[in-house]
Amino acid sequence: MDNEAKHDCAVHTMSELFARFEQLHEVGAALSSERNIDRLLESILVAAKAITHADGGTLYRLAEDQKFLRFEIIRTASLKIAYGGTTGAPIPAQFQDLPLYRADGLPNNSLVAAYSAIHVETVNIADAYAADGFDFSGTRKFDAITGYHSQSFLTVPMKNHENEVIGVLQLINAVDPQNGGVRVFSDADQRLVESLASQAAVALTNRLLISQLEELFVAFITLINLAIDEKSPYTGGHCQRVPALTMMLAEAVAATGEGPLAGFSMNEKDRYELKIAGLLHDCGKVTTPVHVVDKATKLQTIFDRIEWVDTRFEVLRRDGEIAMLRAALAGADQDAAGRAWREREQALAEDRAFLRRVNIGGEAMRPEDQERVRSISKKYRWRNGDGVEVDFLSADEIENLTIRSGTLTRAERETINHHIVATIRMLESLPWPKHLKHVAEYAGGHHERMDGTGYPLGLKGDEMSIQARIMGIADIFEALTARDRPYKPGMKLSEALRILGKFRDNGHIDPDLFDVFIREKVYLQYAERYLEAAQIDEPLPD
Repeated sequence: MDNEAKHDCAVHTMSELFARFEQLHEVGAALSSERNIDRLLESILVAAKAITHADGGTLYRLAEDQKFLRFEIIRTASLKIAYGGTTGAPIPAQFQDLPLYRADGLPNNSLVAAYSAIHVETVNIADAYAADGFDFSGTRKFDAITGYHSQSFLTVPMKNHENEVIGVLQLINAVDPQNGGVRVFSDADQRLVESLASQAAVALTNRLLISQLEELFVAFITLINLAIDEKSPYTGGHCQRVPALTMMLAEAVAATGEGPLAGFSMNEKDRYELKIAGLLHDCGKVTTPVHVVDKATKLQTIFDRIEWVDTRFEVLRRDGEIAMLRAALAGADQDAAGRAWREREQALAEDRAFLRRVNIGGEAMRPEDQERVRSISKKYRWRNGDGVEVDFLSADEIENLTIRSGTLTRAERETINHHIVATIRMLESLPWPKHLKHVAEYAGGHHERMDGTGYPLGLKGDEMSIQARIMGIADIFEALTARDRPYKPGMKLSEALRILGKFRDNGHIDPDLFDVFIREKVYLQYAERYLEAAQIDEPLPD
């Protein structure tokens, strides 16, 4: 070869080397930004194969007990083999974990991948069939089955920033780009892969650490919800079901390709942010008094005060019976006294039954029933604990027993509503990272209404994010269908959707989101997972 040819060859080699360094740099940058563990692992192996022109490769990860290497990604281009990663194809059972130690406790130095991990050392083998000191029987068996010929091997330990091995990168059969033949992995190949393995290990460690922190964060949120659950069994399930329904509706909206919501989309960060907001949407309920949250009847506080009312009726019945007997002893007409007593006793029983009935909250109390409560209070008199004769019902008892809808007074409703203010204050006080900066807004907006009559800020329509509007629908629908409320059974789908449709018509919820909720049958997807079979009647609202 003349000097000019040698020069051209050197220039070509340097140019290729610079190109590979540039490729390594680009891969390193890409690895540092990848959030998905499977894609990250896959990218590591694919990049190593590309840089070295390797035909095949395997990425192993060190098991948590640090006793095995586990197959994570397997690729062989010429055999069209692709397992693990984003392929959806699991690692076949034949690729069993590689033990790092033998049964006698000594290092398993016969397996090249295990040797590399144990000794934190790169192993570059020119020909597996001629190599001494390593057991390639598994490789030969694979070759015999597939017709493949495994020759050159490059096995590199993946070390994190603390110089701990977290995995092994193994490449097979470096292909010469000039003639297509299998060659030895060069020194340049080895240095590049070692550099890549180092970058990859740090990126993987960082990603795993972030994942662990995210899991810890979600676990902490779950702990808060558990505290609410322990505080009140009527809200704990709500704290889990609302985020689930929120994500179902959000995914349906994101998949919508037409209409006013066609531009809505979510990436992984958006999904995680909305999930966190959903889990925290009622965290302020830790400040709500238990007796208000759990108020199953109108007169309930720490206990149901209807028992006090029952006692008064019993006292009046006893006093009436005593008065009848005294009149008879005094010589009065016994028949007349008896009739008067029986009428009085019947009236007491009817009024008692009526008050017990209205004590149970409902959708809407009739005005005439409210007036009857007030008249009963004036109809009877009794002596309280101080011996003072007073109206049968106190002002507080009348206020509670005449509650038009549900079991809460206006003051108690305001106490319940305050939980959203507490939620917003709690969430806004946290130093959220950039990708979670909307959590407080999403979680704090689920009680706002499209017409501005919601709370706590009275926001209208476009003043709310789509995510907050989605959560608002999820919160309402879950409450309508929930089976664990103290004051009502869970509604059937037909009734719940009828009411939700009224909310749409009255300007409470987003009509476009409601259309997606119905058209994509999000309600049915939720029902099949969370409702009893008796509640699912497959309705289609007007």
